[in-house]
Amino acid sequence: MSMLVEDAVRESVIALAVAAAADILAIYDHAFDVEHKADDSPLTAADIASHRRIVEGLQRLTPEIPVLSEESADTDIATRRSWSRLWLVDPLDGTREFVKRNGEFTVNIALIEDGVATFGVIQAPVTGELWWGDSVHGAYRRDAIGEIALETRTPALPPLRVAASRSHRDPRTEAFMAKMAAQMGGLEAIGVGSSLKFCRVAEGAIDVYPRFAPTSEWDTAAGQCIVEAAGGRVLDPKGRPFRYNQRDTLLNGDFVALGDAGLPWAGWCA
Repeated sequence: MSMLVEDAVRESVIALAVAAAADILAIYDHAFDVEHKADDSPLTAADIASHRRIVEGLQRLTPEIPVLSEESADTDIATRRSWSRLWLVDPLDGTREFVKRNGEFTVNIALIEDGVATFGVIQAPVTGELWWGDSVHGAYRRDAIGEIALETRTPALPPLRVAASRSHRDPRTEAFMAKMAAQMGGLEAIGVGSSLKFCRVAEGAIDVYPRFAPTSEWDTAAGQCIVEAAGGRVLDPKGRPFRYNQRDTLLNGDFVALGDAGLPWAGWCA
């Protein structure tokens, strides 16, 4: 782990996530307007308030490390690609869930070093739960009661628990799940929004999270870090771990998050 993320810095970043969550809830508890960005994704005042809170806080905390947020992602590609370290932020992951008022949205903050997510924080504003992880300390969930260490479910035994919509699944996810069920003898689909899917994998509540639809790097970096710190993996269909800020695009390819990397998952992607 980088010398940067010492205890004081970690706690300061966690405090920023908690403060951003309070900003989000202040808007969530009242009527709010919904705009739409160029890609038709929703944007609310909560996205902007959280973005400002986190970006300004990180710039004060670590002025030498640039910040890339979903709401400021128009940074010149050459400039961004020159950064060996950066904070990667989704100030409100699950804006659609926020608009639906189902509570399943998060604040995501990750430190990227030479393409690798080395420290991640995910905060769930509605429940107040917070997850963090790194490769040295492991993964943890923190709430009003205290903090507990997390481990993925290994070995993952049938019926496997899969993060998947109960009602709206793309054909590739359907095929993946059908092959999994045929080989493993049954599964349970668990619907959950935003980066909470990664958190459930880290906790051992979900075994497999397949994603065959577009995501962006700020959607996955913190979650990948926490899953891997808990003993799992986040891999592309060829078995390669996700890396960040290595390409001109900030869009991810397909991936599978696994609590137990020993599962025969590659055949389910075929």
